[in-house]
Amino acid sequence: MKVVIQRVRHASVTIDNEVYNKIDKGFLLLVGITDGDTEEIVEKVANKVVDLRIFDDAEGKMNLGIEEVGGTILSISQFTLYGDCKKGRRPSFITAARPEISKPLYEKFNEVCARRVETKPGIFGAEMLIDLCNDGPITIVIDSKDIL
Repeated sequence: MKVVIQRVRHASVTIDNEVYNKIDKGFLLLVGITDGDTEEIVEKVANKVVDLRIFDDAEGKMNLGIEEVGGTILSISQFTLYGDCKKGRRPSFITAARPEISKPLYEKFNEVCARRVETKPGIFGAEMLIDLCNDGPITIVIDSKDIL
């Protein structure tokens, strides 16, 4: 599992020319599921994301978590995080989990995050336009193989 975390001042997801969800301060997450991911992995990664202390405290030090600043999560499914560009010019997505596996795991990820912080999803598999104002810019990548 891979998650790209962007600290944002605001972000939105538009589907079929309508804003589907939007947030103010918080995280825009791009969430990728790969073959072999399980509910246990998803739960650990989701808690790691929510536990990150990447918001500034009164002294300007990244020391506060999303819960402490009253932030919100905008979570977007993103199978292209598993694009393999080693050969040719067209990425291969063979290691991205199939939709019947990845959709329930993506929903589980959002459920785990929502236990602790308001979480707004995109629509799994939809064509989406993402608008964001990256704050910092702060962008962190979590790969489950690196933290488990």
